[in-house]
Amino acid sequence: MKKRILITGGAGFIGSHVVRRFVKSYPDYKIVNLDKLTYAGNLLNLVDVEGEDNYEFVKGDIVDADFITELFHVNQFDAVIHLAAESHVDRSIASPMEFVMTNVIGTVNLLNAAKESWKGEYSQKRFYHVSTDEVYGALGEVGMFTEATAYDPHSPYSASKASSDHFVRAYHDTYGLDVVISNCSNNYGSHHFPEKLIPLAINNIKNNKAVPVYGKGENVRDWLWVEDHARAIDVIFHQAKTGETYNIGGHNEWKNIDLIKLLCKIMDNKLGREVGSSEQLITYVTDRAGHDLRYAIDSSKLQEKLGWVPSLRFEEGLEKTVEWYLENEQWLNDVTSSNYQSYYETQYAER
Repeated sequence: MKKRILITGGAGFIGSHVVRRFVKSYPDYKIVNLDKLTYAGNLLNLVDVEGEDNYEFVKGDIVDADFITELFHVNQFDAVIHLAAESHVDRSIASPMEFVMTNVIGTVNLLNAAKESWKGEYSQKRFYHVSTDEVYGALGEVGMFTEATAYDPHSPYSASKASSDHFVRAYHDTYGLDVVISNCSNNYGSHHFPEKLIPLAINNIKNNKAVPVYGKGENVRDWLWVEDHARAIDVIFHQAKTGETYNIGGHNEWKNIDLIKLLCKIMDNKLGREVGSSEQLITYVTDRAGHDLRYAIDSSKLQEKLGWVPSLRFEEGLEKTVEWYLENEQWLNDVTSSNYQSYYETQYAER
């Protein structure tokens, strides 16, 4: 194999799209997918590549430093694409220490293992850290986040990701590790765990359940199709200069309430319901603590330096997303009933 690449969190939403892209696009790369298989890690996301010769799954926890050190020793990785993270803001408010352990301590464990394993070869290896636009805090009605925007995290989740970003840069500046970082906007698409806004709304509308919207639904997010994000990660991994940071966004801002109303319209059409009926399910709930009003990403650096541009208009991408969930009802049922968690035991226990 030309390269041995560790992808952490590869059974999750974004991670599974990255794993699939690298396994299929680079048959001469050995892709090792490390995932703890918590609530958001689902091996059903990768059934189409699990039999490929250049793919291997390893179950494990990045918080376990000894395990990570041994994994690097055995595999002699050439690169890391680090996506493993606790990522749901509401969960971070309820249990901040889980986010500190996974997002901060777990990242430092990976950095330490890479530093020791790659001694003398830092310029030939690469540590790619995938982060979020939430580290920048919130915007007013105008302006966009750039790579030079000062960090101002407002939730335990974004604070933990900001800390991990700082550690990655510190290992570049202190030890000379070849690192790159990307900060992305909100992703949407297939295989998304249904506690997040879009898949939750799709599932609830399908089942005629209330669709919760925080506050008045005026929070604004920049939405990025997950396959465009995976393509951006591919480009950055292969082309970015060491130490660089790139923002990845869709130039695609939507108020939450406008997004949900568009989703209701698409669902009415796909399900053959009377126009406007799904909107009746919208229910306004108490706003979350520290809820940032607006995020908007300026991805012009990535576009100008590396030639990446989003491939889909949001309306088209959202319709594709709805179609996927409606066509993959069994996947959604397995996730919402936790049946997906038994897949590892049945498929991998005997190996």
